[in-house]
Amino acid sequence: MENEIRNGYIPQPIRNDGAGWWDLGPRDVLRDLENPDMLVSPATDAGTIPNLKFSFSDTYMQLNHGGWSREVTVRQLPIATTLAGVNMALTPGGVRELHWHQQAEWSIMLVGRARITAVDQNGRNFIADVGVGDLWYFPPGIPHSIQGLEEGCEFLLVFDDGKFSDLNTLSISDWFAHTPKDVLSANFGVPTSAFTHIPQQQRYIFQGNVPGSLESQQVADPFGTVPKTFSHRLLAQDPIVTPGGTVRIVDSTNFPISTAIAAALVEIKPGAIREMHWHPNNDEWQYYLSGTGRMTVFAGNGAARTFNYRAGDVGYVPFAFGHYIQNTGDQSLWFLEMFKSNRFEDVSLNQWMALTPHQLVQENLNVGPELMNALRKEKWPVVKYPGFSYFPKASK
Repeated sequence: MENEIRNGYIPQPIRNDGAGWWDLGPRDVLRDLENPDMLVSPATDAGTIPNLKFSFSDTYMQLNHGGWSREVTVRQLPIATTLAGVNMALTPGGVRELHWHQQAEWSIMLVGRARITAVDQNGRNFIADVGVGDLWYFPPGIPHSIQGLEEGCEFLLVFDDGKFSDLNTLSISDWFAHTPKDVLSANFGVPTSAFTHIPQQQRYIFQGNVPGSLESQQVADPFGTVPKTFSHRLLAQDPIVTPGGTVRIVDSTNFPISTAIAAALVEIKPGAIREMHWHPNNDEWQYYLSGTGRMTVFAGNGAARTFNYRAGDVGYVPFAFGHYIQNTGDQSLWFLEMFKSNRFEDVSLNQWMALTPHQLVQENLNVGPELMNALRKEKWPVVKYPGFSYFPKASK
């Protein structure tokens, strides 16, 4: 983008139909280059829709010895009331300390590997190593931990409450620090001297030693392990494959413990589009993993707005609003669709029209057989048709 500025290209809010005029005042040109469809909105955009985009790069970074974290919640993206996201990294041996939440925690590993542990309400334990593309899910109130392995790790955490903050969770060190030592002594049956060096405040993330092998860390449990696994290998799933890309859906049907959060990992190939659709069960919270894209959201009553997204951005679509997502680059666009729900559900505009009496559709839209004969009764989440692919307009 800096090269475009050095080459003399400064985008202007002028549409090819002549609408708009020069922006001659103070401005952030780099931001305008990142958001071409906000600077020059499509002629079909209209009305008032809340902001549906926020970047993790624009939020506060909590730095600790052992790793870092940053979050996008309703405080950063006010429309996002159903889910909140935390982007976290741990050094080799770095520990997200023993803790628990009032919310469900869903996570996907983005880089590296980590070891996760948990114990459920019946005293059954769980320990596993997770790598790139692996998920984990801890129900509300289940105590757990995360520790970076030899190469360290980075992951996305998602919680089923937009007001959530990972900096205000329930941590073992915080509870110890705020419990009298004589109470700790009575609880554990050891002298108060055993607690001389306990932390004075929440540790949150701290530097530990890289743990040994998984086998060496196992703790024999007389009650057995958890009946439903807390981890899932998303990339091991066979994807739904269409000419435009791939989709992997994960919810309580194939990851039974995940009863509060459902998700889809979507790949949109260059020139393809995540078809026009909506979700009948809840708002959609998105996380963009790689590539660039644009999304138009239709809110009814003549309101629609287009947003541009890139890696590290969060997108949001309110319940039942129609939308589509186009790949605007020359590489695959990968992103997550997430919902506060036990099931993934979407309604395809194409499929709905195909399964509705044709005369009714034709009279409603004033269209003819050319469109009606092209409709599909089978749902394709991602579409790409020869000769009708989407290609972004050139910058100049």
